[in-house]
Amino acid sequence: MKVGELAKRTGLTVRALHHYDEIGLLRPGGRTPTGHRLYGRAEVLRLQQIASLRHLGLSLEEIAECLARPEYSLERVLDLHVGRMERQIARQGRLRDLVRSLRDRLRAAEPVSVDELTRTIEVTMSYEKYYTPEQLEQLAVRREAVGEARIQQVQGEWQELFAAYEKAMAAGLDPASEEVEPLARKSAALIGEFTGGDPGIAASLGNLYRSEGPEKVMSSHGMGMAPGLWEYMGKARAALESEA
Repeated sequence: MKVGELAKRTGLTVRALHHYDEIGLLRPGGRTPTGHRLYGRAEVLRLQQIASLRHLGLSLEEIAECLARPEYSLERVLDLHVGRMERQIARQGRLRDLVRSLRDRLRAAEPVSVDELTRTIEVTMSYEKYYTPEQLEQLAVRREAVGEARIQQVQGEWQELFAAYEKAMAAGLDPASEEVEPLARKSAALIGEFTGGDPGIAASLGNLYRSEGPEKVMSSHGMGMAPGLWEYMGKARAALESEA
């Protein structure tokens, strides 16, 4: 297919396909004698990978990195795409059932308690409380890519890090000291691994901890935190950032 036909059949613009070619994301399979781009089956398969990853919220740069890795086969990308849609459907289905039940009971003039109303509001708002839908999907994709084994390993690393921070705090070490700096670097690296370096996700993560409280958030992950430890860690992180 020439670029115009491919654009027409996929809903993409010719300009977008030209851009994909220019940045090396989707090269044409060949050229006509007059220099027009030609696309075959292999290019259409790659374009499906690109479209699916775009729908997952990845940037073109991130897509290029993914497609350079052998584990991101078309089948794997489609698995991720299906998983995203299934999670969206499940979330919306739960909310639909709550709202439908509330509506039907009101129509039947049945009493509805304040607890039921607030629960419906909570579920409605929780999806956008801290993370955007796009951020949630990015985190889900990262979780799939990292794997459960690494996630469990990271949780263990956090527990070791908390213990080391607590020991330093109990010893009266200045959080800005050279002795504490490696701990601050380790925590920054773990946070960066979770967020993927996305400043928007990092900001949402900060809002979550500030609003819910670090003790509550950490306890939900099965980890405890000594009184004052979060503030101590924050000072260590601030000292590290001031050096950057």
